[in-house]
Amino acid sequence: MNEVKPLSRLLVVDDEERIRRLLQRVLQAEGYAVDLAGTGADGIAAATERSYDLVVLDLMLPDMSGAEVLSELLERLPGTRVVVLSAVPEIGTRVQVLDAGALDFLPKPFVTAEFLARVRVRLRESVASTIGTRFLQVGDLRLDTQRRVVSVGNQQTALSQREFVLLTHLMQRANQVCSREELLADVWGYQFDPGSNVVDVYVRRLRSKLDGLRRIETVRNVGYCLSAG
Repeated sequence: MNEVKPLSRLLVVDDEERIRRLLQRVLQAEGYAVDLAGTGADGIAAATERSYDLVVLDLMLPDMSGAEVLSELLERLPGTRVVVLSAVPEIGTRVQVLDAGALDFLPKPFVTAEFLARVRVRLRESVASTIGTRFLQVGDLRLDTQRRVVSVGNQQTALSQREFVLLTHLMQRANQVCSREELLADVWGYQFDPGSNVVDVYVRRLRSKLDGLRRIETVRNVGYCLSAG
């Protein structure tokens, strides 16, 4: 049986719709989930509302510069991983954005195969950086990410792979509301129709395994929130 893995989610911020759609197409073909933004403000809003494994950022945006977006993202969300795409040729610009915290700089026009290779490298680095973090802790809820065991006090419970991915997502976004659509996308990879109740079914399973504790709160007509309190 193939192991179910969480889907890598990327945000593409570019003012050219043709480029956005091209990047969305090639990234989705590689198995990534992709969101799009056409302005700097929309990109910042999207990154603030949802967790992304990588942000692909153009420097020439209609409302603000990509450098300003990069600075804002890193100030609000330290650790945000950003790859810059730009038609700006000056070496000084490349140095500036790399010094400001971008992981990589790829000039336009770019070769799709090279772009995808760089994305894969940066995503592998992201995974490698978390390998040493075996445990997730939210309040007295502790998740062993190697053994897939959740502990509440002295009680330990093994999780199925899908339960594990769902709880990991909720714990990483503790005290934030996760919509059903978000959970379907990030945990199930859009394999299910949005009208499906699969999210609710698995939340009930997690609640049962957590001895009925009301840690996973229902946010009516929206989704769920894991309380750290």
